[in-house]
Amino acid sequence: MKYVVNDIEYEVIIEKKNNKNTYIRIRDNKIYITTNYFVSKSYIKNLLDKNYDVIKKMIEKNNQRLERSNKFYYLNKEYDIIFVNYCDIEINDNKIFVKSEDYLNKWLKKNTEIIFKERLDYIYNLFEENIPYPKLKIRKMKTRWGVCNKNNSITLNSELIKYGYEQIDYVIIHELSHFIHFDHSKDFWNLVNKYCKNYKEIRKSLK
Repeated sequence: MKYVVNDIEYEVIIEKKNNKNTYIRIRDNKIYITTNYFVSKSYIKNLLDKNYDVIKKMIEKNNQRLERSNKFYYLNKEYDIIFVNYCDIEINDNKIFVKSEDYLNKWLKKNTEIIFKERLDYIYNLFEENIPYPKLKIRKMKTRWGVCNKNNSITLNSELIKYGYEQIDYVIIHELSHFIHFDHSKDFWNLVNKYCKNYKEIRKSLK
């Protein structure tokens, strides 16, 4: 099945499950529909038409994510990567001169660990609530910016290093707040708001 948005034809992947509801997702420049076994293609076509504007925005956001992932961003600034043989790594304005991609990845991993740990220490010391000091884990995640684990640890998405301190701090505040409130209740968001007044705007920038 095909569907046209902004004069561009997209493949529609229909995944049928024992669902009560129908969900629309955008991934890899394709439209994914998860729905019940008995839903017809005509129903799906009408659903796409009714949600045209929403799908258009979802595609735009997906394209923005792809654009960022295909470029080198470090702390919310885009850099051109230039491979050279006269230095290990050197940063000059919007250019990074580095001897190899492997060295660049090691440098990025090391600096990500340093910065995330520094921000965690800073945010943790802001909290007036009695929370445990968490063990910090860092890994690349596809769908989440952070995870609060039951073993008093938090996991941060390594991709956060592409964004600014504001986004990094918000995710840490979000995860530390889960040590007090394990859900996303009103009390939870009030606690997030206590340490991050503009969290709604930051959340939008991460979507």
